Amino acid sequence: MNPELPPVAPEVVAAAVEQLTSRLRKKLDAAIETYAALPVTVEGSVRRVRCGEDAEVTLAPGPSGAVTDAGQAECSCLLAPRCLHRTAVLGAAPVADADTAVETPESSPHDDGVPATSATPASGTAPGGAEAPGRSESAAEAVAPPTGPTAAQVMAAAGLWGAAAAVLAAGVPGAGAVPQAELLRAAHTARLAGLHRPEAAALRVVRAVRAARARHDGHRLADLVTALRELLLTSGLLAASDPDPALVGTARRGYRPGGGLRVHGVCREPVISATGYGGVVTHVLSDDGRWFSVADVKPGGPARARGAATATVALGSGSVDHAQLSRGGLLISGATLSPDGRLGAGKGVRATPVPGLSWTSGQLARLFRRPLAEAVAARLSGGGETAPERSGQGAEELIGCDLVVVGATEDHLFARELSPGGADGQGLLFRLVPANSHPGLAHAANFRKLAARPGLRLRVLGRLDPDRAAALRPLAVGPVPEDSATLRLPPEWRGHADLGYDRLEGAHFPSAEELPPVTGLPALPADPVTEAPLWRLRRLVEVAVSGGRRAVAEPARDGDRASGAAALRRSGFRTAADLADALAAEADRRGRDVFGRTRQADPEGYARAWLAAAVCLAGTERALVEATWQPAWQPSAGAA
Repeated sequence: MNPELPPVAPEVVAAAVEQLTSRLRKKLDAAIETYAALPVTVEGSVRRVRCGEDAEVTLAPGPSGAVTDAGQAECSCLLAPRCLHRTAVLGAAPVADADTAVETPESSPHDDGVPATSATPASGTAPGGAEAPGRSESAAEAVAPPTGPTAAQVMAAAGLWGAAAAVLAAGVPGAGAVPQAELLRAAHTARLAGLHRPEAAALRVVRAVRAARARHDGHRLADLVTALRELLLTSGLLAASDPDPALVGTARRGYRPGGGLRVHGVCREPVISATGYGGVVTHVLSDDGRWFSVADVKPGGPARARGAATATVALGSGSVDHAQLSRGGLLISGATLSPDGRLGAGKGVRATPVPGLSWTSGQLARLFRRPLAEAVAARLSGGGETAPERSGQGAEELIGCDLVVVGATEDHLFARELSPGGADGQGLLFRLVPANSHPGLAHAANFRKLAARPGLRLRVLGRLDPDRAAALRPLAVGPVPEDSATLRLPPEWRGHADLGYDRLEGAHFPSAEELPPVTGLPALPADPVTEAPLWRLRRLVEVAVSGGRRAVAEPARDGDRASGAAALRRSGFRTAADLADALAAEADRRGRDVFGRTRQADPEGYARAWLAAAVCLAGTERALVEATWQPAWQPSAGAA
């Protein structure tokens, strides 16, 4: 992927691949790899790539910044538009998000607060037009079951399932441009049918596959496994006509009227996405305790994420920038709200700057009074898994606590929660992990300064890391009230530092003499997520994705999986062992026709076996992570 190219809508890429001859399709993966490394000429919003003496590809994105129409991508060669050059350049560009793939004018529902078309109904309406349970006037209607997905949605979900199963069976090495295009076409069909959640999962799978094939530095195999599990689970249930409306999801940009709001800035968060987008999200809190966010995320990558720190907030008169909003407030009339809590900038929105709240008053002070274990339990059990695309994009509720730094190792700090009154020997012990390790941001540098000062007391606001044992990803820090061993921030910072943007200096810390001594770092129990025997199932699930069906089948024939399954059973993970055996057996399953010839392997049966193992793994790991936040798992304060 070349981040200098504009994002391209999934249907544009899929249509370009479909137009190629079978001979050119065989050359497509190599061509994408070659053209992704070519220089890009920038002329305003237009991007040009020279692919040869007589071939120059021109991409002219629309107002959304994405290529959303086939006519916006042209090639100067004689075979255009059915040429390898144009298709390869489109394949080398980032995949556009669902909400930027459909361009809307200023007067559209996107901006004026009227809800956009969505499979999730308005208040009081269920899918298919029936009145929602709990809103009906009669008891019979109140207990009526949901109507379930429509026939078109069931068909679209089945198409997504089949395309995802093919990608899983092929694995990363075999999931080239053609399987990706099939998945992108299925994602476009899902969007037309109103299946927003599985469509978003399909786009994440394509992006993660591309990152894995390109050996991108930011690629994590675990992210690809999560996205593929989400896609197969949601599409499989919808294809089976599951009536749960949560499987359908909502249009992320479906804004609705929100009336009048007074919001207070909490912190800023830089956003750098794998799709070439960059920007900032400012988290705000209303007077009644609801979380919202103001986002400014557009194509541009890390450079734009840094520059957007002081960009003007696109609300009302536009007289406030994100730095000011994160430490101030807004009085908004005619507010528009998206389903994930983002504040819209419609024509009728008016915003007036008002003084904000400090972290020690009002609703913001309440964030730090709740015991950490209680707040974490509510986050882990309240809504299941958090979709990856929500990180830095929506209005996720953040977690606050007061803590004391007790040590550091590798890329994270160890901290202990301060009990009410400032006592530091009884609270939970947990990890602080940088929210973003990109060298262009301030997170890593700030963590190094914090790590050098054990005994420092901090007020932290961050996001729970659901994949690591007792880990929190802080977005901002501030001083603990009425404590000398804490931060001393400049008055203009209004009592907190945004770790992604504000750089902590020596003058912001107390002297070494003012820091209380810290006893030896307690010996933490083994991390159950990474060191428990469950890693054997995790490795099998990940190998199935990274290497494909053959990578699972070959060791099974040699009996290597038997020892792993036996170890799982000895450790008490009997269901995990059974699912590992079933996955290995399905990977090696080969039927024969009446003439004794080997039949083509069934990708859907293999996908079902893999999905069962992946869902079991995710559920067990989530339970283990939740257990690490409980006092029973915590070491004693004086342990050596």
